[in-house]
Amino acid sequence: MSITITLTDQDNSTLRTAAYGAVSLMAAAGAPHKGISHGCIALTSATGLVGHVLAAKSKDIHLQGKSVAELADQVLPALTAAMSLLANQHQSEADNFRGTVLVAVEAAAQSGKGALSPAVAAMARKITAALDA
Repeated sequence: MSITITLTDQDNSTLRTAAYGAVSLMAAAGAPHKGISHGCIALTSATGLVGHVLAAKSKDIHLQGKSVAELADQVLPALTAAMSLLANQHQSEADNFRGTVLVAVEAAAQSGKGALSPAVAAMARKITAALDA
């Protein structure tokens, strides 16, 4: 069975900005460098339509801001928008995107040295809430 989902260039940009932005937010919140690398690997390891979009070489990810708040103002709405646009076309790809981002966030948060810092844990919760909005 073949799934046909039509995404515009803007839709692709939104998905990439949301996913890579989530990992960037984890870094800004203080997640360890090694974890951030693992988070990016998780994104490029995605499968399905989401995997193709995230693996594409593109320069359309524009994350700007001088504070975590400014970055969050871009990324959190992009996460919600990405879920909405995928859910409107095919729920399984929305679920795939959500799962991929959550795996990346979990990978980014792992330091191997005990519990998460409160700031990193709080950011992970905010990202999950944006995905579920």
